[in-house]
Amino acid sequence: MANWSDPQIGPGAQPATTIGRDVAFDAGLRGYMLSVYNYMASAVLLTGIVAYAVAASGWALALFNPQTGGASLLGYVAIFAPLVLVFVMSFGINRLSTGAAQALYWVYAALLGVSLSTIFLVYTEGSIALTFFATAAAFASLSLYGYTTKRDLSGMGTFLLMGLVGLIVASIINLFWLNDTFSLVIAALGVFIFAGLTAYDTQKIKSIYFQVAGTDFIGKAAIMGALNLYLDFINMFLFLLRFLGNRN
Repeated sequence: MANWSDPQIGPGAQPATTIGRDVAFDAGLRGYMLSVYNYMASAVLLTGIVAYAVAASGWALALFNPQTGGASLLGYVAIFAPLVLVFVMSFGINRLSTGAAQALYWVYAALLGVSLSTIFLVYTEGSIALTFFATAAAFASLSLYGYTTKRDLSGMGTFLLMGLVGLIVASIINLFWLNDTFSLVIAALGVFIFAGLTAYDTQKIKSIYFQVAGTDFIGKAAIMGALNLYLDFINMFLFLLRFLGNRN
């Protein structure tokens, strides 16, 4: 996510070497990671509530044209508005205050809920719930692995990010090709890529703590870390939904 993981900090945030400081850092790390997971889980909950509320109110029909199967003009606004916020947060995080970063984060989660409301028009509520819990179980296991493993996942992260670029290109191609088999291949690759990114991002968020501990950037680092995990969760959920979702 741009340069948020390389904040401008002073020399005072180096890892501790004494036993007393090790204990303090361990407690600080747990608090930091708990903050990241709280942000992430709260955003997922907010997105789900907004998505269901928009779908139940019937407003989702204004975003989706059931005759053509495509998005309406308002739907495209709902799709691209969250992307704008992601770029603003990613490239401008060093210039934003912690409060501003929090506000943009919650607005982003709510806007994404609006755009995701259309899944209730396509899939049954039962299959959406089943996919959500399957995604939550997979996410928890993968994030725990990323947090506890001693293996350096940075090499895997480079490979996964290259795969993500390929996935985006393939998805754009399929917007015009509209091939069902190719769509399933993309979905399968998407599940594996975001599963790997969940573990990779968790380890990266953990390592960033030792760079930002004791600095003013730590609050913004927690928000950006939560945003990364939130995106991993949402994308893994959407790709899994193509396999587990029962269409209306």
